Amino acid sequence: MAHNESKPSGGFFSVRMIAENSIIAALYVALTLLVPVLSFGPIQCRFSEALVLLCFWRPDITIGLTIGCLISNGIGAALGVNFAIDILFGTLATLLSCLLISFFSKRLFIAWIWPVLFNAFIVGTELYLLEVMGELALWQNWLYVGIGETIALAAGYVLWVVLAHLKIFNKVFEPTRHQDVKW
Repeated sequence: MAHNESKPSGGFFSVRMIAENSIIAALYVALTLLVPVLSFGPIQCRFSEALVLLCFWRPDITIGLTIGCLISNGIGAALGVNFAIDILFGTLATLLSCLLISFFSKRLFIAWIWPVLFNAFIVGTELYLLEVMGELALWQNWLYVGIGETIALAAGYVLWVVLAHLKIFNKVFEPTRHQDVKW
């Protein structure tokens, strides 16, 4: 392992790792459902998506974020505020984002671009095919979803930059990589 990477405390699939991912999933769901008007629909600004940046420090959190997104999209479909197909494709966008943040991002400033791109193209295409936003062109759907995601991730970027500078950050999140982060 590289000098700035370590094993998650307790090992992979430990009780602690499962508990931490459960908390992350619950937090994602709670933040999504806190403001459903912003979280579902044509112009989405899901502030819960800011949590995906945690994968920059802890790739194992991908599990909790993916499950949280899956549950949120399932609840949204059950409530009739989004489409059942979003359970699959919206969750796929979050999973792919988390994986690229985890394994292909050396700087946090670049990492936040992945969720913007995946959500814009995957969810934007989904909304276009379902004609959710009326007669808008495909590129307009991509643009609207991308703008909402950019707002959420820009806020998340600022939040995590501030929190990562606090001494308690390493104690609470126990990063397994990027402790000497390059912003």
